[in-house]
Amino acid sequence: MRIFSGIQPTGRKHLGNYIGAIRQYVEGQDRGDPAVFCIVDLHAITVAYDPKELRERLYDTTAILLAAGLDPARCILFRQSDVHEHTELAWLLGAVCAHGDLNRMHQFKDKSATQRELVSAGLFFYPVLQAADVLAYRADEVPVGEDQRQHIELMREIARRFNERFGETLVVPDHRIPEIGAKVMDLQEPERKMSTTVGADSGRVYVLDEEKAIRKKFGSAVTDSGREIRRGEDKAGITNLIGILSVATGVPEAQIEADFEGKGYGDFKKAVADAVVEFLAPVREAYPEIRADEGALELVLSNGADRAREIASRTLEDVRTAMGVGVPPAR
Repeated sequence: MRIFSGIQPTGRKHLGNYIGAIRQYVEGQDRGDPAVFCIVDLHAITVAYDPKELRERLYDTTAILLAAGLDPARCILFRQSDVHEHTELAWLLGAVCAHGDLNRMHQFKDKSATQRELVSAGLFFYPVLQAADVLAYRADEVPVGEDQRQHIELMREIARRFNERFGETLVVPDHRIPEIGAKVMDLQEPERKMSTTVGADSGRVYVLDEEKAIRKKFGSAVTDSGREIRRGEDKAGITNLIGILSVATGVPEAQIEADFEGKGYGDFKKAVADAVVEFLAPVREAYPEIRADEGALELVLSNGADRAREIASRTLEDVRTAMGVGVPPAR
């Protein structure tokens, strides 16, 4: 089974990124043959950004992935812009992607609404490049968070359309969304998912937050006016905290509800904070030494790009041949 997923290098990584994506990467690197993980810097330039900061955040993200347990000997980890096959394949796949499909993408609508000066064509075309990222490796599985479900459905449709028109060339991938923690919500606005760019800093827990900061954020997390520790549509804050505690401890959500029956929100929030502090501690402790050696980070990314290019170039060659583009194959 081939596994592929990409992660943005923008912003500081928070608990939602860690639970929804990074933790899945680490768990998948031994299931994948190969498991391919990409830091998608080309996606990051579709919105306003600072070039110097982009490079810094890319190293930050690489170091967090390695600190979390990704092993370059057991997976392929690379920088998207180092493998040019992604961008050429995106252009070719644009021929079988409908304008109307892109116009319906929720993330385009959300992100374009926040752009004050320019809504780039790249932001609109983003899902096609994302499809190329995955389809270039003929991946069977894509570990993502719940917010990427619509994009995965689009890339599946693009692969189907391509195969119907040009012959069986691309693999139609399946998503892998965690049953628990697929969408970690903001601690201050639990009806909205945790985000690096939207909402107050107190609503998000960063992977590299110090223990004191983590405890403070969970201590002030919004709950409700009741006392019951249970899941429910009327208890968004408590439901979110139960999910986080379940992921951090491995205890089923129903068992957590039973364990805290009759106890107050204060004790419960303290238990969640304790669990998250322990959950993130290995990454926080390993990160500084890894991040300090940018030469070693570049070597990891460069070696990964060489391995990724071997796979992607074969797919691109097959796509070009099927579409009648470029030099014809030898007869």
